Amino acid sequence: MSKALKKVLLGIIILIILYFILFSILKIDVIIMKKIYPQKYKEFVNYYAQEYKVDELLIFAIIKTESNFNEEAKSRSNAIGLMQLMENTAIELANKTQNYNANSISEKEIYDPINNIELGTYYFSTLLEQYGNIGIALAAYNAGMGRVNEWIEKGIIKSDGSDLENIPYQETNMYVRKVLNNYKIYQNLYSVT
Repeated sequence: MSKALKKVLLGIIILIILYFILFSILKIDVIIMKKIYPQKYKEFVNYYAQEYKVDELLIFAIIKTESNFNEEAKSRSNAIGLMQLMENTAIELANKTQNYNANSISEKEIYDPINNIELGTYYFSTLLEQYGNIGIALAAYNAGMGRVNEWIEKGIIKSDGSDLENIPYQETNMYVRKVLNNYKIYQNLYSVT
């Protein structure tokens, strides 16, 4: 082996060692992951998660999955804002909360991050209360309660969420998996142990 090749190999080994030392000391991987999985709008998420008794990290996972924190997001089905609410659903939810005059809630107000987070968190909390299972509540958030109730009644999925892989809509199936995966990542990054 030539001297030049030995120097190159030694240089590569030193770089690899430095890389692992920097990652373990500076926790660069955590810093990078927190950039990818941020806690934008934390004060609003925290407030409404507490008000509606939902884990704030789960709300961050839903927002990450739904809009990737783009407050101006609009889906092909016209779901809008951070938590991707349908306008009719948002109006219905606004009627049930005490903070809105639902007859006059506009699309612009639904896009507003504070309103969108409140209404989306409230909606998810009602689904969680109704189904008692995060996975089933997520399926209902994505596909609607009517479809989820039908799947449960027909025995396609169990009400305890033990067979979420049987969700028949591929989009909903993937959505539930993605939110649950994002939720685990948020727990690993931000949970105080």
